[in-house]
Amino acid sequence: MTGVVAIHSGRRGRAEPQRRNIGVVAVPVPAAVLLGLLAVSESTVRSALTGVSTQRAVVLCVVALATTLPPAFISRQAAAMTVVSASVVSLVLFHTLTAAAVVAQLIVLYRLAHHGAPRTSAQLIAVCLSAASLVLVLTQPVPTASDAGVLTVLLASLAPAAAFAGIARRARSEALALDAALRTVGGDLLEHTARGERARIARELHDVVAHHISMIAVQAETARLTTPGMPAAGGQRLSAIGDTARSALTEMRRLLGVLREDADTDTPELQPQPGLRQLNLLLDDARDASGSGTRLILSGPPATLDPGVELAAYRIVQEALTNARRHAPGAGVDVELHYSDRALSLRIRDNGPGPPEAAAGGHGLAGMRERAAAVGGRLATGPAAGGGFLVEASLPTSATEALR
Repeated sequence: MTGVVAIHSGRRGRAEPQRRNIGVVAVPVPAAVLLGLLAVSESTVRSALTGVSTQRAVVLCVVALATTLPPAFISRQAAAMTVVSASVVSLVLFHTLTAAAVVAQLIVLYRLAHHGAPRTSAQLIAVCLSAASLVLVLTQPVPTASDAGVLTVLLASLAPAAAFAGIARRARSEALALDAALRTVGGDLLEHTARGERARIARELHDVVAHHISMIAVQAETARLTTPGMPAAGGQRLSAIGDTARSALTEMRRLLGVLREDADTDTPELQPQPGLRQLNLLLDDARDASGSGTRLILSGPPATLDPGVELAAYRIVQEALTNARRHAPGAGVDVELHYSDRALSLRIRDNGPGPPEAAAGGHGLAGMRERAAAVGGRLATGPAAGGGFLVEASLPTSATEALR
């Protein structure tokens, strides 16, 4: 659990678990006091039954307290060492041990292995301390038939088990915490990837599919109005094709709104697809679709641009032409590209009435701004001087210029 807290809480989260691990209160005070009273009572009863002197009885009571009380007042590691040392003294010098001391030693060994910090050294100390009673059983002549002998054998059997139980419990807790952290990170990564993919799909649907559907609607309407001698049934069919295309565009806008809202991401797609070399084909298609004049004006020495900048420029021009056909059918469009050392300037201007207010906040203009911002550029739109609508963009020629 310590690692998870450190990840989510920063510096304060890392310090707090460490303070708890080496904290003073390792065992509740009432529990330690109760064990101390039981140890003193047991020592007193044994002293009375064996008829030892009062001075020896007092010493035995002090030793009994040393084997039980330390966990309530000192750190886990110091408490474990004190309790084990006091138990060894009790067995070696006085050949006695209380049941309360056995319980206290098992508790401190388990807690040291489970909660001690740093983990490796705490667990190693717990294992070494648990072997002390086993060494006593093998080296000290404590009668196994006596109470002390029985308790020593019992402690030698249970102390290693307590230490290894603490180690196993800690390993399991850390494994669960790591698994939970990995699941959380994996879920966040999957969600982020899905949102980015939805945003990419929305952008490509708007830039490519919507563009072609718009061309179908414009071509159908143009064919109906410009074809001489067309039968009435043919005109109705072309009109139906245009209506169907416009309905498809409306439904696609609704779908794009859902995808953009669900994606909720500002990460544009920079994968190079079309570039400025395909700009002439794009303008040819626009001329064929609208039947109006579309000019390409180049100035400045052409420069090699980053693929992402070329893609952004192409998509901005494509969207601006689509908007011109949609809101200013039949209007002429000028597409100007000016190359300089640091930037590529775009100006797409039509001589129509300009888009209605409802289109000012549409997905098309937002998509163009996102394209420009993605490569470190900027884009402005609005009415053109003398009428029409103007789209202006300034795109850096490279990623290095974008950082300046």
